[in-house]
Amino acid sequence: MTSIFDQNGRSVACTVVHAQPNVVTQVKTVDSDGYDAIQLAYGEAKVKNTPQSMQGHFEKAKTAPKRKLVEFRDYDLSKNLGDLVSMDEIFAEGEKCSAIGTSKGKGFQGVVKRHKFEGVGQATHGQHNRLRAPGSIGASSYPSKVVKGMRMAGRMGGERVKIKNLRVQKLLPDQNLILIKGAIPGHNGSFIIIEK
Repeated sequence: MTSIFDQNGRSVACTVVHAQPNVVTQVKTVDSDGYDAIQLAYGEAKVKNTPQSMQGHFEKAKTAPKRKLVEFRDYDLSKNLGDLVSMDEIFAEGEKCSAIGTSKGKGFQGVVKRHKFEGVGQATHGQHNRLRAPGSIGASSYPSKVVKGMRMAGRMGGERVKIKNLRVQKLLPDQNLILIKGAIPGHNGSFIIIEK
């Protein structure tokens, strides 16, 4: 992340997103596929790491193999295979957008971090290890099991997250950069989808 100054002189925290032009690899229509959509590809990939079926898919679009394919519905269908779609065609400074990505993986976490439990504070009533414990997880004789959905310790993060109502703070088309106000999901260098 970084920060820039807006027109009022306030410092605004922004996430810098590298957005190279995407290649149109498929145009879907109601006649052929049952719905209107456009498929965009991003990120260079080696030919040896690309399955043969995907190599044929990219050859049809007259482009080198790519790492990521994303489909967008209700998009401008006037594009042809192999056309480039740049960020300044889609976004303008000051408008709202959404960011979709995979959140950072946190590994196996306890209930305090994962579910915001508060523990028992300092009142442990003589026990020495109950500060961050989950407490009771159910009754004994009935139902004699832990009820499904009980908030317990477990794997945290690594999920698909969509953050809405983010603002495009600044566009730098010559450097292929978008500055988005606030934080977006994912680690540094991860793939994200930005949509209107």
